[in-house]
Amino acid sequence: MGTLVCRLEISKEKGIVVTAENRDDNITQTFILDGTRITTTVAGPSETSTIIQDSDSIKVSCKTFSLDAETITCTSTKKTHLESREDFEIKSGAVAVTADRAAEYSALDTTITSSSATTVKGTTLAMEGTASAELTGASIKLEAKGLMDLISNGIATLKGSISNIKGIVKLG
Repeated sequence: MGTLVCRLEISKEKGIVVTAENRDDNITQTFILDGTRITTTVAGPSETSTIIQDSDSIKVSCKTFSLDAETITCTSTKKTHLESREDFEIKSGAVAVTADRAAEYSALDTTITSSSATTVKGTTLAMEGTASAELTGASIKLEAKGLMDLISNGIATLKGSISNIKGIVKLG
């Protein structure tokens, strides 16, 4: 770090402006209190970051934003919106998602993978593939505590090296 050029301006129109210039590294830091907001700017040779704080908001604009803490809590009393225009990754030792009302997930393609067990539960469970649906496993068991309907509007095929049908069989 080279020699800094520092300025302090006090003006009834502009407010208080504190500037530190590092001419060797082509970096200028500015801190402005203008009576309505606080603006902090760091301008480098290729990128600029800015923090603007008003009485009701804080806006951070930068190329890379990092937050490092032991515990982070974010709470909003209204809508919370997270968006990435590229990849969005959530990584944790464990993840719990809870919604007091509806929860919806939408994607072009979806893969859910677990290395142990996967459980899906609900009062009513509906799964639909508009083109096709497949269920594959080393062993598959379908069990109904009451009525079970297996219906096909086309050809239905039951095939096994051994096929057992138990109970009263009604054909027709």
